[in-house]
Amino acid sequence: MLVYKFGGTSLGNAERMKSVANLITRDKEQKIVVLSAVSGTTDTLIKLSRANEQDGLEILFQLEAQYKKYVDELLSTQESKNAANHFLAVKFAELSDLLSTSMPRDERVFVSFGEIMSTSLFLIYVTESGISSALLPALDFMRIEEGEPDMPRIKNLLKGVIDKASPKDIYITQGYICRNEYGEIDNLRRGGSDYSATIIGAALEAKEIQIWTDIDGVHNNDPRIVKKTTRIDELSYAEAAELAYFGAKILHPLCVRPARQAQVPIRLLNTLNPEAEGTLIHSEDISDSGGPKAVAAKDGIIAINIRSSHMLMAYGFLRKIFEVFESNKTPVDMITTSEVAVSLTIDDPTHLDKIVSDLQHFSTVHVDRDQTIICVVGAFRKDENGIAVQVLNPLKHIPIRMISSGGSESNISILIDSHFKQQALEALNKDLFNQG
Repeated sequence: MLVYKFGGTSLGNAERMKSVANLITRDKEQKIVVLSAVSGTTDTLIKLSRANEQDGLEILFQLEAQYKKYVDELLSTQESKNAANHFLAVKFAELSDLLSTSMPRDERVFVSFGEIMSTSLFLIYVTESGISSALLPALDFMRIEEGEPDMPRIKNLLKGVIDKASPKDIYITQGYICRNEYGEIDNLRRGGSDYSATIIGAALEAKEIQIWTDIDGVHNNDPRIVKKTTRIDELSYAEAAELAYFGAKILHPLCVRPARQAQVPIRLLNTLNPEAEGTLIHSEDISDSGGPKAVAAKDGIIAINIRSSHMLMAYGFLRKIFEVFESNKTPVDMITTSEVAVSLTIDDPTHLDKIVSDLQHFSTVHVDRDQTIICVVGAFRKDENGIAVQVLNPLKHIPIRMISSGGSESNISILIDSHFKQQALEALNKDLFNQG
């Protein structure tokens, strides 16, 4: 079985939804199709959950009008239109009832309506088109515990839901939404529908997980900043996770984990150019293809330098530092150390003032804002000569704040002032990939 995932922009209007249906029926392989909410719907539902009842009813009226227009443009037969409009009427009545509840309302419940509506409309359309299909409600099988997917339970429940649906060519389900350990409607947050697709693919040990977006795959640099970039044919799971974490807009790094554990390949494809081969993410041997493959940049970084004479020859000092970040629920991106100092970076300033205050109890602290991490990803074998020089030489005219290498065979990271970001990306593009 294949798993296909389509985001909200791929469903942005009736014509795009029809294009999705054409894509999934190009061959006869059995598929599970994971859909996001129609673009714009999730933001509207969040706004609705926070509105007073009067303003909320106006928002609801406008949203219902948009969906009625969508139905008219999507469906051909009166029978299908009646079925879709009846379904929507029920859902909008439920949303209206939720508006009458007291504040604060459960935003997770409101948001779940987006995926439920998009998948139901898609099912009605493909059924009208004569495609053998069934709906697998994500709330019947997608489970999280303490925010993480409960894979054994998901696998068991999903098998039961598929068996109950009877054999079909296409199974349709919602991305993003799930139930937590208390049975409440919840969501996967990080990675959203992409995460749903990779969890489902891993649970079924699928042939392949295909993530369809509006680009041809992963590029070797940021095409929004650098003029000449090329698509990468293949990445390892580790390389894809590093690129995602350090700013490449492909997948959330957590989305790679389920597929990696189950050894299910992920392919990134373009709905606007379906003939393009895209980028394949799989577990190719790191020894097969050495050297840099791609560059990503992560903005909004804060560098924190922690200096103390008590650090010299002292054990337990790093533990004290990391306890501060743990107590303030703030993850660290990069870290370098010297005899009397530790420099590290964070990307979440929410608790910065408290972090600095806590660190000042035992050290001198200096903070630099507006930093960027430049991440060079590839297969960097420990026994290979010249990799560091190859990566750093293009940046010889740029002040470097930190360098991190050796923690992974897939990543060398450099911290610079954000002012030099474009210069750095262009220099790396020219020297590493002969482009620009």
